[in-house]
Amino acid sequence: MLPDIPSKRYFTIGEVSELCEVKPHVLRYWEQEFSQLSPVKRRGNRRYYQQHEVILIRRIRRLLYEEGFTISGAKSRIKIVDSVNETGNSGYEEAKKVNLNKALNEIIDFLRE
Repeated sequence: MLPDIPSKRYFTIGEVSELCEVKPHVLRYWEQEFSQLSPVKRRGNRRYYQQHEVILIRRIRRLLYEEGFTISGAKSRIKIVDSVNETGNSGYEEAKKVNLNKALNEIIDFLRE
């Protein structure tokens, strides 16, 4: 099971690599293959991923490693799922759900004390 995604704005490629259990060179390759994956690049060409991109990477990982899709199959699957989604930005919506879920669990834990 993958670790929880911390609630912060940006993640380095090393942090994303650990959170998604994927090597950094694989992440760089996936950026070329999946147009939805475009981390912010800052000084020194360093990549900074946002939370919705980390969730997208986990989706890609699951499709490729667990469900056995090819790269082109995973691309098609992500496009189909995103086109069905009304907002067209399912990664962002999923990130909001994850944050809401964490907040609710923290409230429940607090009330139990």
